[in-house]
Amino acid sequence: MKLLIVEDEPNLLSILRKGFAENNNEVSVAMDGKTALEMIHNYTFDVVILDVMLPDINGIEICRRLRAAKNFVPILLLTALGTSENIVTGLNSGADDYLVKPFKFGELDARVNALYRRSNQDTEKIDTIVIADLEINARAKSVKRGGTNIILTAKEFKLLYYLAKNTDRIVSRDQILDNVWDINFDMNTNVVDVYITYLRRKIDKPFGTKLIHTMKGLGYVIKP
Repeated sequence: MKLLIVEDEPNLLSILRKGFAENNNEVSVAMDGKTALEMIHNYTFDVVILDVMLPDINGIEICRRLRAAKNFVPILLLTALGTSENIVTGLNSGADDYLVKPFKFGELDARVNALYRRSNQDTEKIDTIVIADLEINARAKSVKRGGTNIILTAKEFKLLYYLAKNTDRIVSRDQILDNVWDINFDMNTNVVDVYITYLRRKIDKPFGTKLIHTMKGLGYVIKP
């Protein structure tokens, strides 16, 4: 893999660089947000490991800028803030995964590899899924309902696409966490419910007819 590690703590950066290099990865590093954005703009990376607390542009803002620019490189956030609110903020900015400090290198390595595998799988997506008047284009990462363009964040799109691939099939919260976030959350978190609410506000509420349904005690289903 071609990895970019963005971390301003020299000792941790050195450990991570050495660990990933020893696993036969091509590792680049940046110690501030401005440099990181320039590198991501000029080079292609398979995964970006991004510290939240940086001296200039923080990791959350970097995620937002990349996603706004339609750059969907997989991003794993490193953060000392492990509350549900901070996790939701990070993921809602466009990050694909998060890991709370302190952590074991083996876990970080496993999560980075999982992001890389899933990113490769995403290139094999069905191009377009149509459910009633909802149209989801996986290649363009665009969504329309009734001919109206709907703007989604990267994570909202991934959640909608997962539900759509399972049209008429109930998926549990655990299945959503495994397939959309690809991480082991504290199962007491409400992050899935939060994102379902975000989707409903954009996909269902403006159009009158509900497509995303809650199946009490079981999970969620999207269906005409």
